[in-house]
Amino acid sequence: MKGHIVMSTQELLAVDVFERLLRNEITQVEAGSLLGITDRQVRRKLPKYKEFGVKSLIHGNRGKPSGRKISSETRDQIVQIIKDKYYDFGPTLLQEKLEENHQIKLSRELIRQLMIKVGIHKPKRRKQRKVYQLRERRTCFGELIQADGSPHAWFENRAPKCNLTVLVDDATGKPVWLELNQSESINSYFRACEGYFLKHGLPLALYVDKHGVFKINNYRGQDFKKPSIEELRSELTQFGRAMEELGVELIFANSPQAKGRVEKLNQTLQDRLVKELRLRNISTIDAANQYLPEFIKKYSTQFGVEPKSRVDMHRPIPRSINLKKILSVQTNRTLSRQFTCQYDNTLYQIQTSNKYCLRQAIVQIREDYHNQITIWYKNKQLDYTVFRRRPKVKMVDSKQLNPEMEAIKHKHLKSLENRVRLPKSQWETPTNEMTEQIYV
Repeated sequence: MKGHIVMSTQELLAVDVFERLLRNEITQVEAGSLLGITDRQVRRKLPKYKEFGVKSLIHGNRGKPSGRKISSETRDQIVQIIKDKYYDFGPTLLQEKLEENHQIKLSRELIRQLMIKVGIHKPKRRKQRKVYQLRERRTCFGELIQADGSPHAWFENRAPKCNLTVLVDDATGKPVWLELNQSESINSYFRACEGYFLKHGLPLALYVDKHGVFKINNYRGQDFKKPSIEELRSELTQFGRAMEELGVELIFANSPQAKGRVEKLNQTLQDRLVKELRLRNISTIDAANQYLPEFIKKYSTQFGVEPKSRVDMHRPIPRSINLKKILSVQTNRTLSRQFTCQYDNTLYQIQTSNKYCLRQAIVQIREDYHNQITIWYKNKQLDYTVFRRRPKVKMVDSKQLNPEMEAIKHKHLKSLENRVRLPKSQWETPTNEMTEQIYV
């Protein structure tokens, strides 16, 4: 026989077994056990081996192109589609979009190899991850909700960075509420909780981090001693007070890994949601919030899991509860003899005919997430007028600093543009009222 025959190790082993079989050294059953096949397959292969010899043991498709191989024209078309619309997509998401938008069905590995071959995708080595103790999912839907804020460039370079408030169910892994807002603040959480509570009901518990919205982190005890549990319970944030009134337990996580369900969801959303907003040419918070319910439904269908129990632990909101009243910043003030009180650098004058009973009275000021102010006394709303408004001194934390700086930069650039358009003699000089102080 001329030329060379390329054989695998398994095929070389088969040659020795069939030669021993022809010499009657072993039976067909023993030959099948040595090759890992049945004796029926041995009886089928034996006549071919007697007629064609070693060549009969080689696979017939060896050296031939695969029947499933895509043509070069189709490959070039797919590569051009990827370069035009999906240049930064991962293989898994790209596979979904090719099938959804272009009716192209390919395996994820084939797409990955194609992207690597043309230089669109670079394979990465998996980092050695730290091993954390696994925690089983909760049993019922609505038993535990993980909440977090995710500041990110959700619109890429089409709009400034903003925050996504994320609420995810621990039992199913499904996002129960997503909402974009300017920054991670108490108003953003109040708005998200109101939408979520009205849609699903009240959960048993919320699992959150130690952000200042949820927990008071500075101790007020003498000599900076760590307070007792009773002292901590007496000091609640506005969000903690609202959840206590609604009967929703707040549980604090000691590390990001402890609430890994919502942290992993944030990573996924920063990849998938950003690309979905780009494909739909969405560049505003309002337009994105209108699209998010559709995204939640699709994501939950694709990645959500069924809970172990079919019992829904959400509780209906009692009719006696005013949700907007509870989900607001509530502060007590004492009226002066002139029936005035001050809140947020603003002096409010109460308008009432019953003047004697309101002198030195303690009233409650409520500010909802729309920044609407109402003043209450013994569950009755009081009319007021704004008597004097002083320049505000903003107090922001590190998570709200970036949005505030972006707003200041935008205001400054806009003022520069207006000054350039006007003659120099008409330039407006800045005053103290035009400036804002920021403390972190």
